[in-house]
Amino acid sequence: MINLSFRKALSFSLLLFPLLAFAHDVTSADHELLRTGGLWAYIQVGATHMLTGYDHLLFLAGVIFYLKDFTDILKFITVFTVGHCVTLVGATYLGITANEHLVDAIIALSVLYKGFENLGGFVKLKVQSPNLLFMVGLFGLIHGFGLSTKLQSFNIGSEQFLAKILCFNLGVEVGQVLALIPIVFIISLSRKHEQFNAFYKAVNWYIVIAGIVLFVYQIYGFMNGH
Repeated sequence: MINLSFRKALSFSLLLFPLLAFAHDVTSADHELLRTGGLWAYIQVGATHMLTGYDHLLFLAGVIFYLKDFTDILKFITVFTVGHCVTLVGATYLGITANEHLVDAIIALSVLYKGFENLGGFVKLKVQSPNLLFMVGLFGLIHGFGLSTKLQSFNIGSEQFLAKILCFNLGVEVGQVLALIPIVFIISLSRKHEQFNAFYKAVNWYIVIAGIVLFVYQIYGFMNGH
């Protein structure tokens, strides 16, 4: 069953790699929209960026897969949200930035980490896994810094500077909620079926492989100056 799940996940990864790799690149259309669209444009671009940010959504899906109780899901998502709000707003306002490829490579490792944990990787290695709530908060900070590097790639000027950052952050939160609704629904529904274990393994193998693929892609982009 594991081998079958692995093959399915690998097939999906190869099929969707272009979407994963280029899902939320900054486009010239985004630049133009932010230049002419006012504060509303920042909300719109923030929401779109999260809805197409497959690395962020894969990590969140991995977190939700690990949890069964809705209260726990709400708690962990809240911790993740607070984390990425802190670094998105703080790093952007203070002008703290880093190479986008390196930040996204670390985000890819967070995706790999969650899939690995969900598949019992730490148990198989006979290693105590880190506290999950702490790790979700930590990865939230990293994901937020990744969003900040994207926002800082725009020429947002100095006028209404903080308002633009907050509007982009608001858009990210709106996009996250819109993305999480179907993810939570599908995972909750799948738990009621007897094939859930096979589905769980297949999806988490996909998360692991997607994390590896994204990491390699980002490191390649960093080394080649893309």
